[in-house]
Amino acid sequence: MGEGAWLVGFLVLQRGIELALAARNTARIRAAGAVEFGAGHYPLLVALHAAWLLTLAWAGHDRPVDGGWLTAFIVLQAGRVWVIASLGPRWTTRVLVLRGAKPVARGPYRWLKHPNYGVVALEIAVVPLALGLPWVALAFTVANAAVLAWRIRVENQALAWAVDGGAPPGAILSATLAK
Repeated sequence: MGEGAWLVGFLVLQRGIELALAARNTARIRAAGAVEFGAGHYPLLVALHAAWLLTLAWAGHDRPVDGGWLTAFIVLQAGRVWVIASLGPRWTTRVLVLRGAKPVARGPYRWLKHPNYGVVALEIAVVPLALGLPWVALAFTVANAAVLAWRIRVENQALAWAVDGGAPPGAILSATLAK
């Protein structure tokens, strides 16, 4: 098994653990009465990340890993853990908000509004570059930027709704009451 396979294997394991944590947090937040915003874009987000992982597995499994890019990836993992720990039980892969809940303002959220998306955007570029796949880095960075532009708009509106209340704003949200 090549170095690339180990890196992709780590990513798949990590994402699986994160999805399990997100599912637990999602169930808890929904039980507390959370409202989901932008559910329509969620399958696109999942498909993008699945395609990224599959492309890395297909094109990068037998490639060596560049040490410099691997170091950047490790630093990003520290950022990922910091983000998840800062959000605690509110971290999920969906946009779920509780009315009246104030946005998290600890950890990297003291300085940045969406640090998780910065980490993810950098990972989507750094991992393929670590495997010597610049075309994968470029293609998925562009696709991710398009999806994130949509998601960040949705999340900003959801956070405003959570704090200000009232009817969910804008047709872009396609909010659904969480069950």
